[in-house]
Amino acid sequence: MSLQVDGFKSSALLTQIDEHLKTLSDAERQEQVKKVKGIFQFNVKNKEGKVATWTFDLKTGNGSMHKGTVDGKKPDIVIDIADDDFIALAEGKANGQKLFMSGKIKVKGAIMMATKLDSVLNAAKDKSGFKAKL
Repeated sequence: MSLQVDGFKSSALLTQIDEHLKTLSDAERQEQVKKVKGIFQFNVKNKEGKVATWTFDLKTGNGSMHKGTVDGKKPDIVIDIADDDFIALAEGKANGQKLFMSGKIKVKGAIMMATKLDSVLNAAKDKSGFKAKL
């Protein structure tokens, strides 16, 4: 299933993360799940004011990325962010704490879980060339 959503630059980034995850062995994926133990929901708003949602499940199985929400699975953390801010964050051009403090990132739920996501994104960065700093 494609993670692509027209009009959202972030969908290409999330697709890269998903593709990276798929290159890992089952043992490596399970190690990521063991480290993070959480479900992340990203609500990304584009310039037109539309919102797309992706869910990153690093709580069960081998970890997976989904477009939209996942039935029967409540996210541990919900992150609301603008499309451009998400890209800047992933490219290392923006600082997650500064975006949070300025209200550009809104987080609901287990806020400390965002720091665990950082290690997963950095592992993906090493293979795909993007950077992420939460």
